[in-house]
Amino acid sequence: MQNEQRFFARAAVESPVNRWDWALLPVVLATLVLLAYGAMGMARPFHLGDPIALSLDPWQLPYYFLRTTLRMAVAMVASLLFAGCFAVLAAKNATAERVLVPLLDILQSIPILGFLSITVTGFIALFPGNLFGVECAAIFAIFTSQAWNMAFSLYQSLRTVPAELQEAARVFQLSGWQRFWRLELPFAMPGLLWNMMMSMSGGWFFVVASEAISVSNQSIKLPGVGSYIAMAIEARDLGAIGWAIACMLGAILLYDQLLFRPLVAWADKFRFEEGGSGAAPQSWLLTWLRRTRGTQALGAWLVGQLERTLVLFHRRHDGTSIRARPRATTWPVQRAWDALIAAVVLYALWSLLRFVHAEVGWAEVGHVLWLGCLTLLRVSVLIALAAVVWVPVGVWIGMNPRWSGRLQAVAQFLAAFPANLLFPVVVMALVHWRLNPNIWLSPLMVFGTQWYILFNVIAGASSIPTELRFAAQNLGLSGWLKWRRFLLPAVFPSFVTGALTASGGSWNASIVSEYVTWGDTTLQAEGLGSYIAHMTAVGDFPRIALGIGVMCLFVMGLNHLVWRRLYRMAEDRMHF
Repeated sequence: MQNEQRFFARAAVESPVNRWDWALLPVVLATLVLLAYGAMGMARPFHLGDPIALSLDPWQLPYYFLRTTLRMAVAMVASLLFAGCFAVLAAKNATAERVLVPLLDILQSIPILGFLSITVTGFIALFPGNLFGVECAAIFAIFTSQAWNMAFSLYQSLRTVPAELQEAARVFQLSGWQRFWRLELPFAMPGLLWNMMMSMSGGWFFVVASEAISVSNQSIKLPGVGSYIAMAIEARDLGAIGWAIACMLGAILLYDQLLFRPLVAWADKFRFEEGGSGAAPQSWLLTWLRRTRGTQALGAWLVGQLERTLVLFHRRHDGTSIRARPRATTWPVQRAWDALIAAVVLYALWSLLRFVHAEVGWAEVGHVLWLGCLTLLRVSVLIALAAVVWVPVGVWIGMNPRWSGRLQAVAQFLAAFPANLLFPVVVMALVHWRLNPNIWLSPLMVFGTQWYILFNVIAGASSIPTELRFAAQNLGLSGWLKWRRFLLPAVFPSFVTGALTASGGSWNASIVSEYVTWGDTTLQAEGLGSYIAHMTAVGDFPRIALGIGVMCLFVMGLNHLVWRRLYRMAEDRMHF
């Protein structure tokens, strides 16, 4: 790294910039101007009740896209920071893991409507007289649709680093900090990048709920693509919906070319294998950046400054001292921590029982539990069907880098397509043919969440070492034997992560999938999602809290009884 920095520094002295730098300069300046223009609109004066002028004019969509992109970018940065902190603490500290993993299960199970109803008033109070409070509420809602799967992906990667690499790190006496930056994060990078794509698409899937906010019996629609879609649905304007779909397609192609494709091509160097991959992913933007001189010199200088800061911050961990070795938790500390957790759980249960007895009654609890069982049945069947379909497809795409690059943007677009945009077709079809909503609304639940399985399986298959593929070919593995001995163990940890997040996402998606509106027509399937959506529409907060609590109970139970055991199996046996 130091030789590379000296090379770029010497090149910058000899000739600071070249033609590629000058060609890049207008793009950078235009991007900064657009970001500043969008940020100005996010912090203008606003008081609750003031109208925000919005229009279905297609010419307004570029500005709406800019505002939505800013919110999603801020939420993505926050999600990366959260995922890194969570994964490191949960994977490195057994005591923290016992708290953080169930806590993430709870957070994942809380729907976006629940987060908005809890946080929007607080954010508005933090920034009185300014629109930035509402913007923060929208950004936080988008964050909740992006962070959980990234955190689970990084956590799973840290727990399944190959044993020979862990042994090499011990031989070289790397400290915990060095091991994270030199081994664990590079190993987790391919899966993390594919989950970043899924998170960005997940933000688009829930963008309507994030930008069209209800508070104090008032509806606030922030300028953005999500609010545009909500207005088009209310007005039953199919033309506006078509423009929104075109805008989403253009946006996904844009950030695929400018962000994710360069990152995937750059992360290919982190593949842990002896031989090179057959067809490395390519990016015209990354090639452009590598041809620049001044830009690379500036980047090398910034990386050097960051490394110096980290070294100063962690100077006491030199990689060879006793302090660099992990400490075992003492028995009294562990028991005290367990007692504290038990006390918090008991207090929460007591508060819940008191709330149920005083506000809703036990008959209502039984009814909501039955609705939860119906939604659980839908989620289980749909996740199983999605796994049967998308695991083979994901393995094929991941093991064919050329097709992976071609289908990357297509997969992102399908994952980002909001279920709300299907409401016109679904409502008209169900009304015309008099179909049962309890059955035919169910596929909407998994429409946006099945892609978690696909993206994670692609990430797992693309990280299979090339020499392992050659070994399978030389051994003549084929058919079911090849899947049982080679492909399924190779992608199983990634599949578990994808299925877990897809399951949690399906519970959230049930709120917009079991309660469908198109203009003045409403179709409702019997289930927990429609219960929460209906109670939100009428403003019954005790029953909203009951529905969210029961959803948390089901999601946590499913994670503990099914997905957590599969995680342990992936760590012990089903990985390379």
